[in-house]
Amino acid sequence: MSNAIEAVWKAIDDDPDFVLELTQKLVRVPSVNPKFQVDPELNREPEVQDIVQQQLESDGFTTERWDVFPDRPNVIGEWEGSDEKSLILCGHIDVVPVGDDSNWTKEPFGGEIADGRIWGRGAIDMKSGVAACMAAARAIRKAGVELDGRLAIHSVVDEEAGGFGAIDIVRNKRLAKRAIIAEPTWGNVVPAEGGLTWARVTIFGKQAHAGWRFNSIWPQAHTADRVEPGVNAIELANRFLNALRDFEASRCRDHWHPLVPAGLATINPGVIRGGAGMGEDGNPIIMSNAAIISDVVTIDLDYKFMPDENFEDVKAEFEAFLLNFAAMDPWMREHPPKVLWDLFDLNFPPMNTPVDHPLVTSICERAGQVQKTAPVVKGFEAVTDAAHYAGAGVDAVIYGATGDGFHAYDECVDIESLIDATKVIAAAVIDNCGTR
Repeated sequence: MSNAIEAVWKAIDDDPDFVLELTQKLVRVPSVNPKFQVDPELNREPEVQDIVQQQLESDGFTTERWDVFPDRPNVIGEWEGSDEKSLILCGHIDVVPVGDDSNWTKEPFGGEIADGRIWGRGAIDMKSGVAACMAAARAIRKAGVELDGRLAIHSVVDEEAGGFGAIDIVRNKRLAKRAIIAEPTWGNVVPAEGGLTWARVTIFGKQAHAGWRFNSIWPQAHTADRVEPGVNAIELANRFLNALRDFEASRCRDHWHPLVPAGLATINPGVIRGGAGMGEDGNPIIMSNAAIISDVVTIDLDYKFMPDENFEDVKAEFEAFLLNFAAMDPWMREHPPKVLWDLFDLNFPPMNTPVDHPLVTSICERAGQVQKTAPVVKGFEAVTDAAHYAGAGVDAVIYGATGDGFHAYDECVDIESLIDATKVIAAAVIDNCGTR
């Protein structure tokens, strides 16, 4: 272990309360994502970013701040250095709502320390991760270590609703060669996560009066005065969902990656709307009159794919399935279902950093030196802002502390693991940025 890392770890050990108190300070300012709950007392992301920006500037970072959405700012800080050895430390400061606070045994935004943990919404997801990144940088500066590579800290908004804070950073090309996203990983090292997009399938029928439904489903004499049969889009959608389940199963069987759970490539039909008439928003207008044979159904899908899959190939595979499904029905051959990709602009590219990448091996080595439990290299089941950096060509890894109450009641972060994560992140910065 280098003298620089020993000096930085000593600086962390000499002031272990810094990262704890910074985490408490961040947790105590509610920053619920306003896309989930609108309340001025809870939507205080600018105040959280004030704390972040002040700390970064006190540690010698040059900072930038801009609004991604009105009153929802990103903050980034940078130490100058080589681009070739550049590294980003990233975390998000928006949190999900607390739900029914009577189900909490601790104050949701209290930042209380008890039982070896810090408690409160955002404690593990992921204000402690933001604090660990800043505490790691502070310890490097206190130890007098000068980095060769450029170090950036990105404190972003809106991760919980699609990662549009990180997307905006990518759009503004505030990038580096590598990135550590300090989401909770329970001390494991996560260099891979599957991609995710939302897609909408629209199925078309033919509107008619339900009183003449018999005319659509039972053979009738083809006389001149016969009422034109309807085609029920809801029933077509039922057939589609059955076919989709088989298609999903085939994807889960045929697509495999060594770091993620078997069967990760799921396609979840999360929202379905059926009725009559197409509205400007692409959904049925009338959804409360059962006397109308439905002519429009929309099905919104949460569509996962594997870390090593190409999104264009994923789209082509699904569109071929949809075309073949429609070919089995005379009506759908003439009126095929349509698919809209990246619904609500939600798209997380896959991340597939090699397990022998220097950033991965560095974090594994340092975590093995610090943690009581050896880290496991694994993939992530959900998605994080790491996806947006990876999609822009940044080699990214997720690593962070241990906790509980993730998107649930009594959220907390384990204090010992938070200090360990701070040490590991600091050492990985030195390993990857190098020293002068």
